[in-house]
Amino acid sequence: MVHKHRKLSIGEIITRFIFITAGAVLAGVALGIFLVPNDIIDGGITGISIMLDQATSLPLGLFLFVINLPFLIIGYKQVGKTFAVSSLYGILILSITTTYLHHAKAFTNETILAVLFGGLLLGLGVGLVLKFGGSTDGAEILAILISKKTNVPVGQIILIINVIIFIVAGFYLGWDSAMYSIFTYYIASKVMDIVVEGLNESKSVTIISKEYEEISQAIMDRLGRSTTYLYARGGYTKEDTQMVYCVVTRLEVAKLKAIVHDIDKSAFMAIEHVSDVSGGSFTKKSIH
Repeated sequence: MVHKHRKLSIGEIITRFIFITAGAVLAGVALGIFLVPNDIIDGGITGISIMLDQATSLPLGLFLFVINLPFLIIGYKQVGKTFAVSSLYGILILSITTTYLHHAKAFTNETILAVLFGGLLLGLGVGLVLKFGGSTDGAEILAILISKKTNVPVGQIILIINVIIFIVAGFYLGWDSAMYSIFTYYIASKVMDIVVEGLNESKSVTIISKEYEEISQAIMDRLGRSTTYLYARGGYTKEDTQMVYCVVTRLEVAKLKAIVHDIDKSAFMAIEHVSDVSGGSFTKKSIH
């Protein structure tokens, strides 16, 4: 049975394009008045475009659009129509913004300030575009395509691409610029993660204990979080048991540990990062 994807409503489409527009403009401002005038680059196709911009008199926006376009076309079937169209729109707005700011004066000539504020704005802008279903860099699509052929994780491919770009930048723009660029990329990626995942990140917790019923009830009573029982069988003891699974916020992890240890000091707990939580009953219940 083939399930059709739910079509976006007009309101959802308008909201998506408003935020993608805002994000792409913010990213363009970061590049146009903070990073490029101070010889600081970003990773991916954007970094390549900035170096080509420095080598020619052509506007950065032209390179951003022309170099990214083939990857969007090639990856159309791999990433889906909605993502491809949203990314094309985001890249177009980014290109227009940087073209408009091509001859703009640097907002600051203090390199550290350019790194901090440029990285912050860039991460905020790109994060908004990603959060609402688009992208501003074809390097991600390229990494997905390479990963399918080589089985190398997408994250590792992006890292390798960026390492090569920053090394080339070191020879072309100077090693000071390359090192500042690495810090900018780091700041932007962290801000981007916050925008996409939120400050109040979640953790999934799996607990194995003979006192699973008491622990489960205590978590619901004292934390107000729902729990789920998962069937398990001990590999050594061959005994059947139940695991307790729940999702809590980062700030609740310490309290959860205390609750479990109060009941069973030998309980096994596995805590993992959760990038997104939707559906179900994650909303905290009131504690009486």
